[in-house]
Amino acid sequence: MSNIKLTADEMRYIALFETLTGAVAKDCIYEPKENRIIFVIRPGDMGLAIGKNGVNIEKAKKFIGKNIELVEYAEDPENFVKNIVAPAKVRAVKITRDSSENKLMQVTVDPKDKGIAIGKNGRNVAKARLLMKRYFDIDNVIIL
Repeated sequence: MSNIKLTADEMRYIALFETLTGAVAKDCIYEPKENRIIFVIRPGDMGLAIGKNGVNIEKAKKFIGKNIELVEYAEDPENFVKNIVAPAKVRAVKITRDSSENKLMQVTVDPKDKGIAIGKNGRNVAKARLLMKRYFDIDNVIIL
């Protein structure tokens, strides 16, 4: 986490999000091309971030004017990737190295959940790759 650099905009988004929801955001990634902001939420704060019937997250989306995606942080890569691809049911996670010594993560999901895990145009798997690289120096995530 110490090597993660936030832009001024991302710091403002975190402050605004925390004020609107009461949840603590450990990290924020703003992706203008996707028109989305990914917040990494402190473990246990997901309910607070979403709010009763989604009221907090909806308030934040309206106020910020962008799509907001939430991921609950986990200390270990297996649980973190499960949180990233949720609600897809993860059956197995395997971390290996390729011939170039790059770290690879293979995530096996329930076959009926594969579309959810990958996401429209690969958005979810791209989010998984981004976050796993950022937090655990994993070079690639493959959904099986």
